[in-house]
Parts: sequence; structure tokens; C-alpha cells
Amino acid sequence: MRVDLFDFDLPEERIALRPAEPRDSAKMLVVRPGEGLENRTVRELPTLLEAGDVLVFNDTKVIPAQLKGIRRRGEAAAQVEATLHMRVAPDRWLAFMRPGKRIAVSDRIHFGHDTNSCFLGQLDATVIEKGEAGEALLGFDLSGPFLDEALHAVGHIPLPPYIASKRDDDEHDRSDYQTIYAREEGAVAAPTAGLHFTPELFAALDAKGVERRFVTLHVGAGTFLPVKVDDTADHKMHAEIGSVSPETAEALNAAKARGGRIIAVGTTSLRLLESAAREDGRLAAWSGPTDIFITPGYRFKAADMLMTNFHLPRSTLFMLVSAFCGLETMRAAYAHAIENRYRFYSYGDASLLFKEENDGRASGIHKEFND
Repeated sequence: MRVDLFDFDLPEERIALRPAEPRDSAKMLVVRPGEGLENRTVRELPTLLEAGDVLVFNDTKVIPAQLKGIRRRGEAAAQVEATLHMRVAPDRWLAFMRPGKRIAVSDRIHFGHDTNSCFLGQLDATVIEKGEAGEALLGFDLSGPFLDEALHAVGHIPLPPYIASKRDDDEHDRSDYQTIYAREEGAVAAPTAGLHFTPELFAALDAKGVERRFVTLHVGAGTFLPVKVDDTADHKMHAEIGSVSPETAEALNAAKARGGRIIAVGTTSLRLLESAAREDGRLAAWSGPTDIFITPGYRFKAADMLMTNFHLPRSTLFMLVSAFCGLETMRAAYAHAIENRYRFYSYGDASLLFKEENDGRASGIHKEFND
């Protein structure tokens, strides 16, 4: 499909720089294809669900994956930044480097040496491989939990570019950019739909009889990369590591069998569920990397509803929600959200999307993952 079909004009003032307080006071646009739009708030979610429905959350935990350092090559030195996006070994991370042209294989990079200190006073790495578009494989001198400790000491919360370009991260972001149920460390971006949930909202959902289940997908910095091609078929997704436990798969299959609906909280949960789903819709335990790319025409197998924030123009995430509800439905929904002053992106407001019923004849998926 043409990428320009997913473009729209977004006023800059609609970009949220801080979350709503309290979290569940955010607006929520309810989108039912063919039935119009409803302006609600997140704390009204229990009234829109039924006993026996299941919310599926991504319990990944954001790490301080934004690093600033000094690249040394002989006597020459230059300031560089790294955004870690996938761990491939106890001491190795794939990272997006900026500026990428300043690094080469075998360069030494000393992170945290500008204004911070870390474990034993240093966090050093070697550039092992250099890829395309500023990507590099970094081998750190520390490994395992020692590297984790160092990252927490010198790293910054990797705010999305559309926020980071307007302000620096601060201590508030350490909690604001983390869900209340975050458990498994490894993400470099938050599963932002989950940022709206509070203990009070969980209690109200419990009282309604709505279940909670958790999956893990470590969101990578590739989620922020722009789509630079003209046709969706030419776009390459960066892989992310995830898992669905046998217990969660069994519970979701049982819920579907008794007529309950599966509500994915966030596009990350939805992408992982669809990666793990069989053609008949049943889920199985699953673990590995996925670069599933969903565009209009894809037949969803696992999720019945999707709760998600408002996404960038021409982004893979706007393509995904357009696949879920229909492109024209989502273009109308986003126009309504802009007109009604909804707040966009990671710290913005939410939408609750009901799946459009279609036969999925078009080849709207690019899916490559390993079991």
C-alpha cells in the first residue's frame, strides 16, 4: 500500500509532553467501525467491558537505555549518543548511534564520562559491527547484572524523539514512563497504552469481573523509526524479543471458548498475540524475536479489541490501527481527536478500538519470526 495513504496533519500543540494526572483521567475515544465515535475517559473503561473479558498487558520494564559518551580513536575524540534497542548477549546490545558517521568498527566508547559516574567509575564499550542507518553492535566491558547496574547509573530514560526534542528527561520520567505493573526489564520504550492504568482502575476492573493476563515484548527503539519508503511492502521492521507463557496462552484460549473477548492493551501486546496465534485463532506458548508488520487487509486472529494511544502520521502503528478498524474509520477518528483536542503520542490520551469485521483477503502482513 502507498505510505502516503496514512498521512495526516497534526498540530504540534497536540503532542503531549507530560502525562495526565491522575493517569486514568486521560481522555479515551471509543471507536466502533460503522457506529460512530464516543468521547470517554480511561477510568470509564470498566463500563465498556463485560465480566469474562480479558485485558492483556505487556509487562516489560523500561531501562535507562539512552547513553551519552565519548568515542576515542587514537588521539581523536568525539561526543556520541547511543540508544540501545536489543540485547543479543549478556554483554552485547544493538544500538542506534548518533551521529552514526562518527563511529567505526573497533572504536572505543566511554559512556557516562561527561557528567555522570557509574559502576567502578566507567562504562566502556567497543564497536563490534556497524550496520545501516546508524545501527551498531556494541560489546561492553561489563556483563550481565554488572552491566545492568551500570546502565541504571549512567543511562537516561529514552523518551520518544517528539518529546526529547522539546525537553530533557528528568526524575519524573523515571516513574511516568513506566507502567505500574512493569516487571521484566529490557524495553527501551514504554508500552504506552498501559501508562493509563492505576491501582484504582484495576480495582474497578476486578469488581466488574474483567481478568488480567500478562505477556512480555521488549519494545525497541525501532518503534520510533520513520517509514522512509513509498510502499509498505518495502519497509523493514526491526525485530523485538517477546514471550507468551503456556499459562497465559491456556487462559486466553479458555476465555475465548466461553465467549469472553480479548482486549490487547497496546500495539505491543497485540503484535505479540498475533505472532503467537495459530490460523484457527488458538494461542500457544511462544518465545523469540518478532518483526510482524501489520497493514490493512490483515485478518486478526487473537484480539477482539485494542486499547492504544494516538500515533504518528505515516507510522507503522497508525497502519496497524487502520488494519484493525479500517483506514477511513481511523482517519475520521484521528480528525475527530485533533478537533476535540485529544493529546497525542506516548504521554497522550487513549483510544478503545473495536475490531472491524472483514475477511482479510488482502496480503496485509509482513511476518518473520522464530519459534
